[in-house]
Amino acid sequence: MVDLDPEQKAPSSNMSDKKKELLSTAMKRTSEWIFSQEIPSDVTVNAGGTSFSLHKFPLVSKCGYIRKLVTESTDADLAVVEIPDFPGGPEGFELAANFCYGINFEITTENIATLRCAAEYLEMTEEYSVGNLVGRTESYVNEVALKSLAGAVSILHSAENLLPIAEKVKLVSRCIDAIALVACKDSQFAAPVRAGGTGPNDSKPIVDWWAEDLTVLRIDLFQRVLIAMMARGFKQYALGPILMLYAQKSLRGLDAFGKGRKKIDPRQEHEKRVVLETIVSLLPREKNTMSVSFLSMLLRAAIYLETTVACRLDLERRMALQLGQAVLDDLLIPSYSYTGETLFDVETVQRIMTNFLDFEVDVGYNADDQDHVSPSAIEVEKVAKLMENFIAEIASDRNLSVSKFISIAELTPEQYRMTEDGMYRAIDIYLKAHPALSDMERKKVCSVMDCQKLSREACAHAAQNDRLPVQTVVQVLYYEQQRLREAVDGSSSSLNDTSAIPAKPGPYSSDVHIVTDEVSSLRKENQDLKLELVKMKMRLNEIEKPSPAAFGSPSPATTMSRPGSADKPPLHPLPKKSFISSVSKKLGRFIRADGLSAQGSRGRTKPAKDRRHSIS
Repeated sequence: MVDLDPEQKAPSSNMSDKKKELLSTAMKRTSEWIFSQEIPSDVTVNAGGTSFSLHKFPLVSKCGYIRKLVTESTDADLAVVEIPDFPGGPEGFELAANFCYGINFEITTENIATLRCAAEYLEMTEEYSVGNLVGRTESYVNEVALKSLAGAVSILHSAENLLPIAEKVKLVSRCIDAIALVACKDSQFAAPVRAGGTGPNDSKPIVDWWAEDLTVLRIDLFQRVLIAMMARGFKQYALGPILMLYAQKSLRGLDAFGKGRKKIDPRQEHEKRVVLETIVSLLPREKNTMSVSFLSMLLRAAIYLETTVACRLDLERRMALQLGQAVLDDLLIPSYSYTGETLFDVETVQRIMTNFLDFEVDVGYNADDQDHVSPSAIEVEKVAKLMENFIAEIASDRNLSVSKFISIAELTPEQYRMTEDGMYRAIDIYLKAHPALSDMERKKVCSVMDCQKLSREACAHAAQNDRLPVQTVVQVLYYEQQRLREAVDGSSSSLNDTSAIPAKPGPYSSDVHIVTDEVSSLRKENQDLKLELVKMKMRLNEIEKPSPAAFGSPSPATTMSRPGSADKPPLHPLPKKSFISSVSKKLGRFIRADGLSAQGSRGRTKPAKDRRHSIS
């Protein structure tokens, strides 16, 4: 075989193209003439359950599929062509037939996917006609439709019903790449995170303008779009708002907030279950990218739709990670067991709280991720308060057993509860809703409460609460009395410490200096008074002693005495006695009154005896 030169090949190819173009023009004119003359049809095509009465010539001239059927048929006069699984159904075949007859119609983003798949199925390529439908549709897809995100989404949405032929012509993959490219280009979360830039904890992701358009896609194509976006650098934590929009739209109408029998079609239930499981698998792993309310809504739907256990456990762990941000309504998950046990799902809340406590000990969810940190003290206190409110809410349920109440109450460690008022309130509600409990059961219920942490108001209420067992009331009264005793002892000891221990100098110790000076002056005055008192006692003892010359010559004191009063005591001790009395009145705590009375009495008894002798 002899190869031709390129110069010889070019004219031959140009000649063949011109011949094809002339032939196509002639066929087009012939088809238009047939259509205008209303010539009776010679073939019937059944496409998608609809019959079309057409002519063989226009179809054979542009459709390789029809040409093969006619030429390979054993029947010389083929009158019926069956195409049951035509892509796009009867609407798609009608568009292709209009193109074969040369009828003008508009190509849009709504029908381009159907036209492209119909052209591929009927083999309407350039091999059979120049400017055939395959080439026309490809030009529109590449030059018009895929240039905008709305056009790519519209084509991808239309391609959902055109599989697998839409995958064969790479229509789906091209649309997904175009959407991912535009989304990453226009989003602020596609670029790498710089120092101090956007992150999951710096600012909450906002919903981009194109996120609403993606909600029309089927869940499998929606998932492929998000994966393609992340492959191009889109941050996973920024998928939260997009997933929230899609979940709210796809799970709309699901009665997952009320207790009752399911009112949903089994087929629809299966579709929603697949949607929910896929959304959960796409949720970001970073903390605070999804709200707790949204996670609670997904968990309710997962329990209602009976998704896989792994899906529900994943949602429970995510809620536990952000339990400090939850409110009471987020934990009030209806029970769908239909066994008449409890109104709310207590077991699910128990698992959530257990996961939260595990996070405090060890992060465990993703040890390599810095976004997962142990709960703070403020967060732990909020969770403890939240659990108290939850227990108080479910305590009024008459179907809540004692064991289940105690198990959920014991989940919150006592060191997390600053006071026991919330737990006491829950216990009081439970005892009021279950009046038939025995004394032993009431003791078990009250054992989850630490009576030492009750406030004075709670203690006052508990002391008069007839629903509490007697032992609990006694404990409350005992601890309250002990608290009062410690308060009194603490106040008195603080006063004693203030007078006994010198205050340390400091910038704010002026008041302490004043008190210390007063105490020192009082001590000094007290010592001086004691010394003066001792001196007075010594002088008094000296005066009372008998003088050696008393039996011989009269003393000077006797000569100065008045007549008739020689046996009376001398007058000079009286001023001393009055001085002692004045001192005892001023500082009675430092002078013993009994000692003074003894000395005074001893000074008065002797004159009394002398007075009796003088009278007799």
